[in-house]
Amino acid sequence: MKTLIQTRRGRTRWAAPCLALVLAACGGGDGSRSTASADAGPGAKALSTKATPQATTAPAYNYAEALQKSILFYEAQQSGKKPEWNRVSWRGDSRLTDGSDVGLDLTGGWYDAGDHVKFGFPAAWTATQLAWGALEFEAGHKDAGQYDALLRNLRWINDYFIKAHPSANVLYGQVGNGSTDHSWWGPVEVYPKAAPAYKIDATCGGSDLAGETAAAMAAASMVFKTSDPAYSATLLTHAKQLYTLADSKRQKYVECITDAQGYYNSWSGFFDELAWGAIWLYRATDDASYLAKAESFVTTGAGGFGSEGQTSYLPYKWTQDWDSKHYGSYLLLARLTGKQKYKDAIERNLAYWTTGTPEGERVTYTPGGLAWLSQWGSLRYALNESFIAMVYAKDVADATKQQRYRDFAMQQLNYALGSNPRNSSYLIGFGANSPQHPHHRTAHGSWADSQTLPANHRHVLYGALVGGPGANDGYTDSISDYVSNEVAIDYNASIVGVLAGAQQLFPGSVPLANFPQVEVASEDEFFVEAGINSAGTTYTEVKAVVNNRSGWPAKVTDKLSLRYYVDLSEVFAAGRTAADIKVSSNYSDGGVARGLVRCGSSNLFYAVGDFSGTKVYPGGQSAYKKEIQIRIAAPDSTSFWNPSNDPSYAGLASNGSAPVKVTGITLYDEGRKVWGTEPTACGGVAVPVPATPTGLSATAGIGSISLSWSAATNATGYTVKRSTTGTAGSFALLASPTGTSYVDSGLAGSTRYYYTVSARNDSGESAASDVVSASTPAGPPAAPAPTAAAGDGRVTLSWSAVTGAASYEVSRASSATGSYTSLASGLTALSYVDTGLTNGTAYFYKVGARNTAGVSLSDPVSATPVAPGGGSSACTLTLDTTNDWGSGQVFRLLLSNAGTTPITNWGVSFTESNSITVSNSWSGTFVATGNKVSFTPQSWNATVAAGGSTDAGMQLSYSGTKPMPSAVVMTGASCQVLIK
Repeated sequence: MKTLIQTRRGRTRWAAPCLALVLAACGGGDGSRSTASADAGPGAKALSTKATPQATTAPAYNYAEALQKSILFYEAQQSGKKPEWNRVSWRGDSRLTDGSDVGLDLTGGWYDAGDHVKFGFPAAWTATQLAWGALEFEAGHKDAGQYDALLRNLRWINDYFIKAHPSANVLYGQVGNGSTDHSWWGPVEVYPKAAPAYKIDATCGGSDLAGETAAAMAAASMVFKTSDPAYSATLLTHAKQLYTLADSKRQKYVECITDAQGYYNSWSGFFDELAWGAIWLYRATDDASYLAKAESFVTTGAGGFGSEGQTSYLPYKWTQDWDSKHYGSYLLLARLTGKQKYKDAIERNLAYWTTGTPEGERVTYTPGGLAWLSQWGSLRYALNESFIAMVYAKDVADATKQQRYRDFAMQQLNYALGSNPRNSSYLIGFGANSPQHPHHRTAHGSWADSQTLPANHRHVLYGALVGGPGANDGYTDSISDYVSNEVAIDYNASIVGVLAGAQQLFPGSVPLANFPQVEVASEDEFFVEAGINSAGTTYTEVKAVVNNRSGWPAKVTDKLSLRYYVDLSEVFAAGRTAADIKVSSNYSDGGVARGLVRCGSSNLFYAVGDFSGTKVYPGGQSAYKKEIQIRIAAPDSTSFWNPSNDPSYAGLASNGSAPVKVTGITLYDEGRKVWGTEPTACGGVAVPVPATPTGLSATAGIGSISLSWSAATNATGYTVKRSTTGTAGSFALLASPTGTSYVDSGLAGSTRYYYTVSARNDSGESAASDVVSASTPAGPPAAPAPTAAAGDGRVTLSWSAVTGAASYEVSRASSATGSYTSLASGLTALSYVDTGLTNGTAYFYKVGARNTAGVSLSDPVSATPVAPGGGSSACTLTLDTTNDWGSGQVFRLLLSNAGTTPITNWGVSFTESNSITVSNSWSGTFVATGNKVSFTPQSWNATVAAGGSTDAGMQLSYSGTKPMPSAVVMTGASCQVLIK
């Protein structure tokens, strides 16, 4: 991908003025607070749930159709083996090895958004919310004909949670690395990246993650209790174990799954999830100890929810979402206990969103009527609160409030479906003028790792709710605008329930019949482009490019081959034979030229361009197309060669021109024709499948293993497979050489690897050889991760010890990509001070860890020395460029104030080493003119309190080398400057 989704649903979690304050002052967090006494009140379940009355007004929209589509979206997000009931025809199997790095099957679940990471925290909240909606609005789901579809999707995600919870105290909370994933833009069926699994356990916990997953499984156990009691009991067992883990190891999950910090950081802490999980377990079990535990957390004191700002109220200025479970907790506790304090808390929250609090506080409304809480996913917040309002309206006795809450929910829902200043739906594939360009890789279907190819999405992502408009109702339907136009599983979590509620309130809508239709490929998925590369009196040389632009669904293949057809009538007329015609190749991207093969008894023959063993897939410029140059030549000094009668010659691009699509060259995948027109006479003559290779041997060296084997009869190439266990089924394709040797490089040290080799030709592939193995010796140590701190004329480098390192060395350069000069070697200490430096000049450093096998160098770090008075150790300004993908970057600017006085009216300017273009920014304004950049914070973070910090950033694009900042000037304060 060329845009990162970092901070997507994270840093904007709390209202902007809260970002510079401690979480305890923003209605969340897990810091120390004073304990408030619990209110006395009726016992559990004292307040009964009222039935939802049906309205007589005709529905404003077809809510059943919208519900049908909003549930279908979850099937587009499925990971793993595609189930038979999945209705999204352009999706296929994906990521079938998830969990293999930890010896588990972690396939299944949902991809989070437009990316391909499985984030467990928002997925669990989504599952809880969908189950809650199934319980509250079962009648609406059934009336719309969508209840069974919802239950299938709920079972799918809960089956994944069962896999992710392999033992009582272990929960895998993320599969896939955020920054790795976001460096590539393509369909997930051909995902080329590693997807590591991350866990919490009894040693490194995650009360928020485990508590929310417990809530999800407890809620689902209630949904399945009647239809599948055994499954319900299984879910409840997992929920209880997870809650015990959550409560016994109290810790934020991002402390252990650190990669989630930039995406789904648990800003509110974990007490809300501990309360929330206990509430659902109480509902599922009737065990009063869970209710007592839940109530113990709903306080403004220590170990509880905290308060809203400096008030004495429980938090009320946000809404239920993947991070904050406060508001659902108030609602359900009010229902379960009848206590006034919970009713007061939920009604203050609803007042903030509707008519305003008694103090006049009210959420922002757009001119068009959207309750607008935050830019990032503005619609999902409005729909989350609509769900709360619609559910609480069932409980409240006051008819005026009941109507107010339902009116609010329906107004927000109808805004999303089209009742807005644009008269446009924000639910893809529903209503008028719905989004066409969501920020979603697989729906876009790029074969070139590009957001601009194709120009339009190949697939309709039915039912996905996009992020939504800005505070002025403005919206641009752009694939690059991931703030307004991304989709996510949590975005859809509440609109599903609200639509089911609307179906109950305004019956009469019906779902679409025969929906969805199977998508038919709208363009060629496999084809050949070709042109004359060179020609002479005795030969024709053709450049042929095989293309895999598959997308219905996308697929990886390593068995493509093409056929170029020639008519040898003039050869025979000259008294020659086919054996006189030679087929060769001077250039290939992994293919082999062979032939000629006769078409029956005719004068037609074909040359083969065989890419067997070479992966071709829609994953980038070098992945989706492979070239081969095939030369078909008569003997020198002859004059009979004439290509004009060759069936594949017609339509070729002329010499020097770009190759063009030609149907006269046929393309095959695993022997099945996928492109082109075969001449009538051509059937081909197959050669026998080659024999199994023998004599395979493996010789290990540092970081590599050399393989060799004996040639196999009839083989035109070989397939090498590798395993780290040697067990059947664990061998994966490594390479497809044409010779009888191969060097496997880039291997880890002190590791045993297992190999097999098979032989192949046009007719097929032999059985695999016997398994051989070899162990690599210990390699160089891992690279250090140094930090750089500036002082007066000096920079101090420090790093942690690296396992296996015998010594360390330090080198310096004037730019990140410049020439590095050695400063010291043979160091055993874990720090180094570089002195005699020029203040105000940025210096870049690399630290190496060395042993007898070699050295591993760190990524560059930078610091700018400051003169006395030119920078204060009490504050640090960090310019972070590490999130870079070669043509773009998410640049972060962090100001940390460790001093005793606030920093006010600050700003920053600097010079980039390369010109940049800013596409968007947050928490302030970045202005770039060429390579000169200035930053101005917003009003709410123009002051950074003592002991506080603020975090801003921008997304930029560039060409050429990676831009690095220098000549940093800060106004309003004099702080140390760190460049990463």
